[in-house]
Parts: sequence; structure tokens; C-alpha cells
Amino acid sequence: MDLEEAVAVFAEVRPRLFGIAYRMLGSATEAEDLLQEVWLRWQAYDRAGVGNPAAFLATTTTRLAINALQSARVRRETYIGPWLPEPVDTGADPYLGAERGEALEFAVLVLLERLSPTERAAYVLREAFDYPYRQIADIVGLNEAAVRQLVSRARKRVLVERRKPVAGAEQRRLLTAFVTAARAGDLTALEELFAADVTSYSDGGGAVRASRIPVVGSTRVAKYVKAFASHFWTGVDVAWATMNGQAAALLSRDGEVFTVLTVNASEQGIDEVLWLMNPAKLNGVSTPATS
Repeated sequence: MDLEEAVAVFAEVRPRLFGIAYRMLGSATEAEDLLQEVWLRWQAYDRAGVGNPAAFLATTTTRLAINALQSARVRRETYIGPWLPEPVDTGADPYLGAERGEALEFAVLVLLERLSPTERAAYVLREAFDYPYRQIADIVGLNEAAVRQLVSRARKRVLVERRKPVAGAEQRRLLTAFVTAARAGDLTALEELFAADVTSYSDGGGAVRASRIPVVGSTRVAKYVKAFASHFWTGVDVAWATMNGQAAALLSRDGEVFTVLTVNASEQGIDEVLWLMNPAKLNGVSTPATS
């Protein structure tokens, strides 16, 4: 395989490789860096002996992601405030390199942080990309029975620790209502939207002013949002986008996005309010027309 053909092969499978890396790392920036390393290895490899380039590249990506995730978790232990995944725009590519949009929503990515890197890899490959258990076993270096156990255990954790989410249209309705109530500082309207144990997470990464601890409970979260309403929303334009497969509000001042705001919700109401404010995680977010 000459270099021109190697480039074409890599370009063809790149969306899937990015989808794997992003779901593993929860960071588009780190996923892009990892794919650069995959390309360098592919470029230098003796490709004549590779019978299935797509499988080879997926294996390389997954193994590098497992190693990268181990290092990332050490860094996240000293992260200032709550850590939230870096948002990705799924408006143009709703499945982000997958046959289905599994393991993309913020709530699931946060839960996957609690899995071991190998558990996470097995879950992502199976649930998002429908890889056969035997192939996953080859990729992560375990036997097939062990991989089945990993995936089963990961599924149970995601199902048990997360309430059944509402449909996309209802999630957007609740988000829109939340933005309206938050801008107005309407305490009653906010409380009516929330589940009793709602939690507000603000990811500023220590770079901008944001709450460094989660705020929990419908009354506390409503008072918290009301307390900064008068100054936080001044001069703010709101645009709507689809981030990580769910509706999100892009908050901007002077044409620059400074917050991606979204909610996770169940039949009990809004369970989580996510304020993604770390500037390093917003570089890839563009501002569509406001509404």
C-alpha cells in the first residue's frame, strides 16, 4: 500500500476513529491529538502486512485511548470544580462516526468516567459501534467471556445510575423553559421545572468564575440560579444547537460563546443542569443565528 492509498484509507475510517476516541476521552481536543498519533503510526507502519486496515486502525485508536484515559484521569483528579465532557456539535453528524448515537449524551459520558478504561472501551465498541464481542476481545486483549462481562456490567451501571431520559422534544422544551425562567430569575417557575434532587454542575476549569461544587436540590438550585440572574444574563444572546445529540443553548456576548448550557431530564423533571464554561472546551463551538 503506497502513501496515497494509506491516506485514502485513513480518511475513510477517520469519522469512526474520532467517534471511538471522543467517547473514550470525553474531549474532542484530546481525540484529535490522539488521531494525529494514530496517523503517524499508520504512516510509518509496514502496511503490506495489514489484511484489514479498518480493524487495525480501530485497534490502534482504542489501545491509545485506553492509555490516554489513564493519564487523563490522573490530571482530572486535580481539575478545579466539576469536570464535564467537551461539547461536540452533532447537528451535522448526529451519530458522530457511529451506526447509532450511543454514548454521546453528556449524562452517559459522565457515567462512563466511573468505569475502568478497559470497561469503557468495551462498552463504547459494543454499544456505539456494534463490534462483535470476539473482535472487542482482540482489541482489548481479553477473552470473549470477559468482554461480555465488562459490557454487561457497564450497561447495568448506566441503566441503574441514570433515570430514563425524556424524548428529545421534551428535553428541548424543558431547556427552553429553563432559559426563560433563569433569565427572569423566576424562582417559582424554576422550582416547577426541577426534579426534587436536581443537581447543577458548572465546569469553569478554574479559568472563569463558576461554582466549584455541585448545587443540589430543587430549592437550592432555583435560588442559586436566581441569585446571579441579574448580572449573568446581561447582554447575552441565546442560540440553539444540537450538542452531543441533545438540545443545548449557546450563550454569547459580543458574538463569542462563553457557555454551552443544557439539561438532562426524566419524567420527574430536570435532573441535571450543565453549565460548560471552560474556555478551553469551547474553541470548537461556533455561534449560529440567535433566536
